Amino acid sequence: MTSQTTVKTLLILGASGDLTGRLLLPGLARLVAKGGAGGLNLVGAGSDPWSPAEWQDRVHAAFADAAGGADSAGKKALTSLAKATTYHQLDVTADGPLASLLAELEGPVAVYFALPPHVSQKACEILAPRQVPAGTRLVMEKPFGSGEESARQLNRTLLNLVPEDHIHRVDHFLGKATVLNILGLRFANNFLEPVWNREHIAQVEIIFDEDLALEGRARYYDSAGALRDMIQSHLLQIMALMAIEPPATLGERDLRDAIAAVLRASSIRPPYKTSTRRARYAAGSIDGRKVPDYVKEEGVDPDRNTETLAEIRVDIDNWRWKDVPFILRSGKALGDKRKEAVVTFRPVPHLPKGFSGVDAPNKLRIGFGPDTLELDVDVNGPGDIFSLDRTTLNAELNASELLPYGEVLEGVLTGDPLLSVRGDTAEECWRIVEPVLRAWSRDSVPLEEYEAGTNAPDGLAGSVRSE
Repeated sequence: MTSQTTVKTLLILGASGDLTGRLLLPGLARLVAKGGAGGLNLVGAGSDPWSPAEWQDRVHAAFADAAGGADSAGKKALTSLAKATTYHQLDVTADGPLASLLAELEGPVAVYFALPPHVSQKACEILAPRQVPAGTRLVMEKPFGSGEESARQLNRTLLNLVPEDHIHRVDHFLGKATVLNILGLRFANNFLEPVWNREHIAQVEIIFDEDLALEGRARYYDSAGALRDMIQSHLLQIMALMAIEPPATLGERDLRDAIAAVLRASSIRPPYKTSTRRARYAAGSIDGRKVPDYVKEEGVDPDRNTETLAEIRVDIDNWRWKDVPFILRSGKALGDKRKEAVVTFRPVPHLPKGFSGVDAPNKLRIGFGPDTLELDVDVNGPGDIFSLDRTTLNAELNASELLPYGEVLEGVLTGDPLLSVRGDTAEECWRIVEPVLRAWSRDSVPLEEYEAGTNAPDGLAGSVRSE
């Protein structure tokens, strides 16, 4: 690790919550074990009245896996960090306690809001600029706000406290390796970029299908749903990376400007009955495990009509992508995990007479977690040289040594904005999906059902019209 830590103290708000124990602390542990957070202080804060021993137990448990695979220097760094960490019980929405804690900590401080969005917003609104020490970084989880206007309001609140380059709107779904793999594939291969446009590409699909059901996340998920939770927060960012114009550099301004330009040109066209679909899982089984109806899961309010599968067609109205459909889909409780982007090329304009066999459009697949690359091509098969066979070229792409949240934290600690979403981009993502959310709230698009554990349910997968 060659990056240097600029942050001296990482303050995690919501330290007693699920996000911290399951993702943040293990991600930090892997980063520390690899030598990427030297001299860092860790401070936890939460509403639960935890004793120092309870917080230490949580940290040790979360660090255990990384410690097991670390070298002697990594083990020493983990032990030192865990030994010195402290926990503070405080109400972040009360006037005074958070400001007082910030004044006590060694700076610069990165404040990680591992809290529900509305709580994070309230905490930031209470802080006054004079109460935020110079150099402080504010780290916000997505979804960023609850809509375009609330995102704009939250941006104003944050910019009143710290400059834009000290705000990290983190997207853990987009690991640094994933981002660079997409950019490297597109812009380092001269044979690919000339055909990366409407003349040669028929459609682009970005799919994130999970075999996990609600898994105890009703408190958050039932008020969000698949469109807000995955498509608005994550898949639109992948779409933008797939669609951007070649940037001059991978620097913060060039890359983020290119992403913002794509999103400004993007929209979901009505009628939404043909450009979007929504569905909810019913009872079924996944790998022999019974899954109840979504509406019978603990903490779910059936009257909310929350979707667990969302599919949309996005149109990018610019020279490169006019009339090329970008199909984005995310679903829960499906039979197979499918996390990939699929680029379908247009068929050849004319296949010389005399060839037989496969004659289908070529497809390029970019897999996410693990990161893979597959290219379907038609070649002359063995035996009959006039017969075409479909073959697939495979490659494994570069993977990070860090966990997704380790990559996020590394960017925060070193001031690298690559995995952070700029303020205007966060607002654009809400602008794109809000008309659909309003239509769905009026039941303008029917809420369909699929059985948990099924694969690509009939009438759903691929059902958004691409014409």
